[in-house]
Amino acid sequence: MNGRTLQTKKNRMGRIGYYLSLFSTSLILLWIGAFKFTTTEANAIKPLVENHFLTFFVYDIISVQTVSNAIGVIEIIIALLLLFSVKFASLRTYAALGMIVIFLTTLSYLVTTPGIWKIVDGVPVTDFFILKDLMFLGFGLMILNEKNGYK
Repeated sequence: MNGRTLQTKKNRMGRIGYYLSLFSTSLILLWIGAFKFTTTEANAIKPLVENHFLTFFVYDIISVQTVSNAIGVIEIIIALLLLFSVKFASLRTYAALGMIVIFLTTLSYLVTTPGIWKIVDGVPVTDFFILKDLMFLGFGLMILNEKNGYK
């Protein structure tokens, strides 16, 4: 196998990985965004939101469900921006910036929410659903780097 063939295979694998990450991230954002419209999820995120230094006051202004709905709308919009960026590259930057803001915020809940960390059998553990956002944050940063976008 010559160097050119190997480079073509690497490019193809990179493209597959990029689109797999893009569609998977979009699906998860759509799914979680839709779930935010349920009472169960609205109540589940309440301790995160009310203990965060940027959002602690929102429940004084609007209801628990309205806050959750607003977050759901934002997640769905970012998922759609990400999906449409496949056809319209100009949307890629907005999708990436939205992802970075969302996932930095959710990761910050790991340090602002009391009781989110526990010691189980001597090992610190948390609500692991938030840890997935490390990968999504990394993907958002990759998208922001224009040369990693595929057409």
